Amino acid sequence: MNRVKQAIFKTCPKSGKVVGLRRPEGWRRIFIPLIGFAALVWFLVRVVPKPSRAAYPCQRVAMPLASGFVLWLAGMAGATVAFGKARNRFQQARFATGALAVVVAVVGVGWGVLTLQAPAAAETVAYTAHPANQPIGVAKGLAPGRVVWVHDPDLTDWAGPGTGERWWQHVSQSVANQVMSQALRSYANTTSDAAAWDAIFRSYNGGAPYQSNQKIAIKINLTTSNAGSGTANIDSNYNWVPGGGLNYDAIGESPQLMHALLDQLVNKAGVPQANITIGDPTGLWINELYVPLHNDFPNVVYLDNYGQQGRTRASFSSVPMYWSTSEANGKTQDYVPNYFAQADYMINLAILKTHDRNGITLTAKNHFGSMLRTPVAQLRGVSGNWLELHHLLPSAPSASEPKVPTMGNYRPLVDLNGNRNLGGKTLLYMVDGIFGGKNWNSTPYTWAMTPFNGDWPSSLFLSMDQVAIDSVGFDFLSQQWPDQALVNEGVQDYLHEMALANNPPSGTCYDPEHDQTCQQSMGVHEHWNNPIDKQYTRNLGTGNGIELMYINPLTPTPTPTAVPPTATNTPVPPTATNTAVPPT
Repeated sequence: MNRVKQAIFKTCPKSGKVVGLRRPEGWRRIFIPLIGFAALVWFLVRVVPKPSRAAYPCQRVAMPLASGFVLWLAGMAGATVAFGKARNRFQQARFATGALAVVVAVVGVGWGVLTLQAPAAAETVAYTAHPANQPIGVAKGLAPGRVVWVHDPDLTDWAGPGTGERWWQHVSQSVANQVMSQALRSYANTTSDAAAWDAIFRSYNGGAPYQSNQKIAIKINLTTSNAGSGTANIDSNYNWVPGGGLNYDAIGESPQLMHALLDQLVNKAGVPQANITIGDPTGLWINELYVPLHNDFPNVVYLDNYGQQGRTRASFSSVPMYWSTSEANGKTQDYVPNYFAQADYMINLAILKTHDRNGITLTAKNHFGSMLRTPVAQLRGVSGNWLELHHLLPSAPSASEPKVPTMGNYRPLVDLNGNRNLGGKTLLYMVDGIFGGKNWNSTPYTWAMTPFNGDWPSSLFLSMDQVAIDSVGFDFLSQQWPDQALVNEGVQDYLHEMALANNPPSGTCYDPEHDQTCQQSMGVHEHWNNPIDKQYTRNLGTGNGIELMYINPLTPTPTPTAVPPTATNTPVPPTATNTAVPPT
């Protein structure tokens, strides 16, 4: 009986709780019509006598199966009638109408086959906006729940896409250095960068300072030069070239911001260059990003997928990586990449952008590039039997692809970021918000919301609380690109699962080490009060959630200023083109 349950349902491996239906594969697809018929009967028997039962969880599972069966049955029935008509027309020598009937029949069969093979598309369900200023989870860090937001319009003077200018050539290195320094000192509430680093290390280490023999790995986002599928947008000399949905305007990790971070680690925190690794195991260090860093920091390890022309090739370590879902049963074992497993600390440097599968992609999803193999189960162009992670995300670019759009489901991002060799050793979380980008390929747009008001966001976000910084990122992205960030309620699910990892809504025991220990709360999640004031409970003095600390270097303030901005930087009310989206 247990084997039947495992074959049909997705279950939590610890609790055994059913958390969803498993998609039939291979020969099992022949049972889809039978399952659909049973679901239809069950739906009619239960819902017709009492329509309110349609809202029951079991009926919400049965409804798409039943509707899929009806569509399949209609397609096959139509094809049968059309084939009969075609036979009669040909017997009567009416070839034109006979041919038309054949076409109709083929379309009907095709419809039936597609309906059989593809899962029913997730229904678009309007959901109640999540309440403002009601934090969940436990705040983390030296300053619990604090997220520093440094905004300096002088950070970039890029004219924008289609102008022929390259975005990476239009970011000020001096301003990037200032922004990085401001973020660190503001977070730690110190007057020097060195003191800020010391406070951050001691907070993370339970009082112990950084030791010069300890190694640090920086995970960046090189999606715009991704090579995990076997191909990449580079020439033989590691120069970036357009193609595959990408062009020169696609936003990547800013070399100036990475340079500022390396400068801080080497010259302020006292980390030897040789003890620093920076990169993305599934991406490539294109020259546009690599050269300005390597010129000044030649002894740093630059990790990428190919490992050519001075770069270091990523490979698997012997440290396993586990998934807390029965979907992973029988799949190829995952392993942590070598340089990440060897590191004593990690810094997670993500990009502020949305995503067509996850709604948003910030620090949590940045670790999808930390597996070496891709989320779609490919390793350097060769498909494998790893767990397909895209099918566990809340959205998909086409209705035929599996997705999990609702709340209270297993989310692989929790395991990935809870793993002690990835999120478990992360010292700092940062989000590069100089430009931001829409979708995986980072299409850039200026931002209408205040205080950007039609300019680039020109921002850096920093925190020691991953859930808090991703929650703030969600609030920003939901204003700029609600069509992706708010596409369904499931986009926020990973934030709830991480904040409440000790007792998540899904009932999953997140155990990324398989040591029979469930993950504890990974940080605090909360939504701001409104998109103008951008205040959280620690700003308002009403709770122990998030504190968003706004820093504008153009405004002379001797100490960090919490949101809202000072009188010299009063937010501009939203215009007709900047209508605020209700907080979620």
